[in-house]
Formats: sequence, structure tokens, C-alpha cells
Amino acid sequence: MHIRVINPNTTASMTTAIGACASAVAGPDVVVEAVSPVFGPESIESHVDEALAVPGVLARVAEGEEAGVDGYVVACFGDPGVHAARELARGPVVGIAEAGMRAATYLGRRFSVVTTLQRTVPGIEALTRSYGLADHCGGVHATEIGVVDLEHDPHARERTLELARVALTADGSDVLVLGCAGMTDFAAWLGDELGVPVVDGVAAATTTVVGLVAMGLGTSKAGEFAAPRAKRVSGSWADVDLRLPAP
Repeated sequence: MHIRVINPNTTASMTTAIGACASAVAGPDVVVEAVSPVFGPESIESHVDEALAVPGVLARVAEGEEAGVDGYVVACFGDPGVHAARELARGPVVGIAEAGMRAATYLGRRFSVVTTLQRTVPGIEALTRSYGLADHCGGVHATEIGVVDLEHDPHARERTLELARVALTADGSDVLVLGCAGMTDFAAWLGDELGVPVVDGVAAATTTVVGLVAMGLGTSKAGEFAAPRAKRVSGSWADVDLRLPAP
């Protein structure tokens, strides 16, 4: 079985960490290939970032289809481009937000999400509603640590732990969901410290895809996720100037 795990941002070190997490849970007979787009933002923390990332995600799915990939994980907690990727893929495509939150509902009555920036909270809350999981979500809480900073900020783990403790108590939750793929390395440690299940969406999505492929199941092509109609696509990203702020 060949699973492609797509990190929608272009930070290589994060792609490596995501791939290691996925490989650890995939099983001995599964080839896990972790990739990122050849173009796109270094992190996804806004609607613009997400929109810029999606074409690169779709390109990696299209390549995967040519290479015979059996299933895909989209490893960003906004689940960017998942629906579009399902139109291109024969096998299952699973986003880490949906997988992580659904897994949490098997483990307790209520879950809390700890994520990166406050500005991403409304989007995650919208996902809980679209996935039918809002009644299970006690709250979404932001550390105000940027995605890239999760790797470099020496206080990132402790700040995440502190916020998680507050969140679980305030929300009356018995499960924690990590709201960023960049937190994947925190999961086991946080679980030990908190004494509750801590769900990493990368692991949850990977095992979900492996399970679906093992059952011989792929994306339905009978309706919404049928292959898109052939049509001309004009221009290129080189022709687009979004006037984005300089880093």
C-alpha cells in the first residue's frame, strides 16, 4: 500500500516531521511518502495562505494518481483542498482536522482543540459545524504561536500544555485535539502530562486512510466527487500579483 501525506505548506522540516509521524502508525506493509507543494506559503495561517496552498496540493495529488498512490492525507488542520483533491483521486483523501476530531469522539464525550493563532479559530469552529461535530467540541483555543514558530520557540511545548490544561477544565472536555500538524511531536508528551487522550490529526488521518484502502474503498465517483469536466485553464501564477506584504 502506498500512502501520500501532503503537507500543504512548503516548510521542509515540517514535512519531515509529519512523514515520521505518519510512518510510525501506518504499519509495516505501508509505504508512506511525505511531500509538500513545489510552490506556496511557508505556513497556512489565513484564508489567503490556504487559497495559495490548494493548487500545490492538487498538483501533488495529480502526480500521485500517475504514480499509483492508494490514498492521501492532507496534513493541515484547515483541511485545505480536500474536496477538490477527492475529485482527482481514485483512493480516499482525508484531512487531519476531520480525522482528528472524529477520532476524539470515539474516545470521550467532549473534546477541546488547541491550535496556533486566534484568527484561525473561527475557521476551525466552522469545520466542526460542517462535519457535524459542533456538539462534541467544547471549544477551540489559540496559543498565539505561529506555525513555523512551533519548531523554534523554546516555550512552545509548555505554553501549549498550559493552555490545554485551562481548555480542558473550562470546556469540561475529556479529550484534546491538536489543531496544527506542526504540533504532531507534542502529542505523546501532552498525553502523559494531561492524563487524557491527545489526538494528533496526522496519525488519525493516516490510520483512517490505511483502513479505508485495506477495506478496498475509494472516493465515490457517482456524484459530487466525480472527475472535473475538462476545460482550458489560462495563465499562470507568474502572471498574478497579489500585493502581499513582504515577510
